[in-house]
Amino acid sequence: MPALSTGSGSDTGLYELLAALPAQLQPHVDSQEDLTFLWDMFGEKSLHSLVKIHEKLHYYEQQNPVPVLHGAAVLADDLAEELQNKPLNSEIRELLKLLSKPNVKALLSVHDTVAQKNYDPVLPPMPDDIDDEEDSVKIIRLVKNREPLGATIKKDEQTGAIVVARIMRGGAADRSGLIHVGDELREVNGIPVEDKRPEEIIQILAQSQGAITFKIIPSIKEETPSKEGKMFIKALFDYDPHEDKAIPCKEAGLSFKKGDILQIMSQDDSTWWQAKHAGDANPRAGLIPSKHFQERRLALRRPEILVQPLKVSNRKSSGFRRSFRLSRKDKKTNKSMYECKKSDQYDTADVPTYEEVTPYRRQTNEKYRLVVLVGPVGVGLNELKRKLLVSDTQHYGVTVPHTTRARRSQESDGVEYIFISKHLFETDVQNNKFLEYGEYKNNYYGTSIDSVRSVLAKNKVCLLDVQPHTVKHLRTLEFKPYVIFIKPPSIERLRETRKNAKIISSRDDQGAAKPFTEEDFQEMIKSAQIMENQYGHLFDKIIVNDDLTVAFNELKTTFDKLETEAHWVPVSWLHS
Repeated sequence: MPALSTGSGSDTGLYELLAALPAQLQPHVDSQEDLTFLWDMFGEKSLHSLVKIHEKLHYYEQQNPVPVLHGAAVLADDLAEELQNKPLNSEIRELLKLLSKPNVKALLSVHDTVAQKNYDPVLPPMPDDIDDEEDSVKIIRLVKNREPLGATIKKDEQTGAIVVARIMRGGAADRSGLIHVGDELREVNGIPVEDKRPEEIIQILAQSQGAITFKIIPSIKEETPSKEGKMFIKALFDYDPHEDKAIPCKEAGLSFKKGDILQIMSQDDSTWWQAKHAGDANPRAGLIPSKHFQERRLALRRPEILVQPLKVSNRKSSGFRRSFRLSRKDKKTNKSMYECKKSDQYDTADVPTYEEVTPYRRQTNEKYRLVVLVGPVGVGLNELKRKLLVSDTQHYGVTVPHTTRARRSQESDGVEYIFISKHLFETDVQNNKFLEYGEYKNNYYGTSIDSVRSVLAKNKVCLLDVQPHTVKHLRTLEFKPYVIFIKPPSIERLRETRKNAKIISSRDDQGAAKPFTEEDFQEMIKSAQIMENQYGHLFDKIIVNDDLTVAFNELKTTFDKLETEAHWVPVSWLHS
C-alpha cells in the first residue's frame, strides 16, 4: 500500500490513497455486495471534497503562514466608501455590489478573527429592565430538546422563593454548569415565577422547547465538587417512581426491577439518591429512595406485610439426593418431620433494599463458587442435580449428609451418609458445624459446613440444595454462593407434565413412591410463591422447570457463564 503523504507536491496524497483504496481491498473482499459498498463509500464526491480541503489546509498549516493584514473588513468598508465618491462605471458598480453582500462581509469578518486569533465569544448585552439592586442576577439560556432539564425546584418555606432543590447528574442543567443547587429562580422565558407553585413552573418547563431563558439569583453558598459515582448497588426490590407518593418529582425518578444493577451518581441528599442503570449510555441520573429512607418506611409498614410461615409438604421428589433438605412438621399426617435449628419465619432484621456490589470473575487458581439450589418439594430439583452430576462426575460434586441412625447392610460410611454417634452430633450442633439439621424417628440428620468444604477442596463445583432461609448464612467470602431458584410452572402445566410422575412419601430412603395429587401441586405453587416473596432478593437466577430437558440446558448454560464471565457480587465478599 502506498505511503501516506500530505504535501501538495507529493505523488501520493491522502486523496490519491482514498481513490486507490477500493482496488487494493478487492482481493480481500468476499462478496460483490461488499465490494460495491466500498466503491460507493470511497467514491462519494463529498468525501473526496473534504479530503481535498483537509490536504490543502494541512499543507497551508505546514507553511506557518502569517496574515498580510488583520483588518480586511475595515479595509473593505473604507474601499467601498471611497468608491462611492468616484464616477460609477460598470466595474465599480460590480465591486460595490460584491462588497455589500452579507456572505462576503462574513468571510472577511472570519478572516480578521482568524488573523487576530480572537476566538473568545461575545456575550449579549444585559437586559435593560434589571433592578439596579439585583447586581448578582444571571440570565441563562439553555437549549432543551426532548430530554428533561434535569433539575428539581422547591419553594423555600421561610422566604417563599422558588429555589433549585437538586441538579440531576448528567442532565442538561448539570452539563451546562450554569445552574446550581440553591439558586433562586425569578423568571422562565420572561414569565415571573415568584407567585407560582413549583408544579406550575414545572408545567411551563415541560411545555417549552428549544431555548429556555432563566433569570436567577445565584446561591451565595459554594457547592463542593462531587466525584463521578463509582459505587454500584443491586436493587433488592421493584420500584416505580410514579407510584411513590413521597418522591419530590415523579418525572425525575428512576424505575428499576429487583436484581437490576444501579450506579450511584450522588448521595448528597440523605433521602433521595441519584442513580442510573449500570452500563446505560445516557449520562442522565434519576432519583431513587436512599437505603436509609427505604429501610425506614419498610419498617413502618412491617405490620402490614407479616407473612405466613413457610410450610413444605412431607414428600420429596424421587431421584438422586445428597444434601439434606429439611421441612416443618406436616400437620396433615401429624408425622414428626425434620425440625430446622433456624426459624423459617421472615427475619425482621433483614429489610431488602440495596446491596453494594462489584464485578467478580473467578480466577483459574481459585476454588469454584458454591452453587445453591432452592425450590419447593416436588419441583424436580433433585432430577436436575442428578443430570448435572451424570453429565460430568469429575466437575460436579454433592455433600454427604450426617446421620445418627444405624448403617444398613447395603450402605457404606461416607457414601450414602456419614454415620456418627448422637453425642458427637449434638456436640457438633453446639459448635455450629451444621448448616441444617433435624430429627426424624429419634435420629438426627444434617448437612455440615465441612461437607461443603470437602467438595470444594477437590476442585469441584459443589451442588447444594437447602431451605431458602439457610442461604443468607452461606453468603460469605469463603463460599461466594450463586443461588438458583427452581420454580414450578403454572398449576395447569404441573397437571399436564407431572401426571405420570411420582414422589417419595417419606423423608427416609425406604419410603414408597406415590403419584402427585392435586393437593401436592397446590402446595408446590404456594410454597414457591412464599419462597420468592420472602427470599427472592437472595436469588441470582430463576429457572422455571416446565420441561426437564429445557431447564437442564438453561442450568448448564448458567454454570458455563458463571465460570467464565464476570458477575456482580457483594463488595463485602472481596473486601473482608
